[in-house]
Amino acid sequence: MKVGAKIASGKTKNIYELDDPSLVLIEFRDDVTALDGRKRDFIAGKGAINAAITAKLMEVLNTSQTPTHFVKLEPPSAIIAKRLRMLPLEVVCRNIAAGHLVKRLPFKEGDLLDPPIVEFYLKDDERGDPMVNKRHMAALGLATPSEAEYMEEATLKANEVLKRFLASRELTLIDFKLEFGKLPDGSLIIGDELDPDCMRIRDSSTGRILDKDLYRRGSPLEEVLKAYLECKRRIVEGG
Repeated sequence: MKVGAKIASGKTKNIYELDDPSLVLIEFRDDVTALDGRKRDFIAGKGAINAAITAKLMEVLNTSQTPTHFVKLEPPSAIIAKRLRMLPLEVVCRNIAAGHLVKRLPFKEGDLLDPPIVEFYLKDDERGDPMVNKRHMAALGLATPSEAEYMEEATLKANEVLKRFLASRELTLIDFKLEFGKLPDGSLIIGDELDPDCMRIRDSSTGRILDKDLYRRGSPLEEVLKAYLECKRRIVEGG
């Protein structure tokens, strides 16, 4: 499949046109960022790791009747995906209290959240990605109440599928972020990525951090890479 012009470039990914206009190629770069991009480094091989993990987890969702944009892995560090019109929203699902949640609400790190919490955030770096509710989304013209409801339900369904799958790899899903986009017919599906950049994952036995929290906390880049490789080994290779 012939790769065309670059459509967009984010903090860690590039998106390119393909000769099939219904598809795009998403290239995962070796960049690692935090603090809304104010902290940035380079970890050789990270892009290929995240592409492989995203491919596997989205394949798991697709086969569990939770549709995503994923079509196929394009080694070493890209996926082919359905072309979507992405909504400027992040949908966060939390199973265990961590990160930003314990800073703004009276939860303690490690508290079990039953039922899981789903939150919506506007993708707006200048405003610090503020939390929004369904009425905000409707007033801003981002999503109708029924679309917001669908995203919440799809996120909770994805959560159950991912929790079960990761548990089978002796991994605990603390929380994760999804993004949604629209197909040409207007239907919403999951897009973007699913990897340690946008998920908190812990070793179920030891509690060892296996995600970008290591980078956020200032761990050496070699330790971050080692954790990502461990995620890939367990998730993709089943080891």
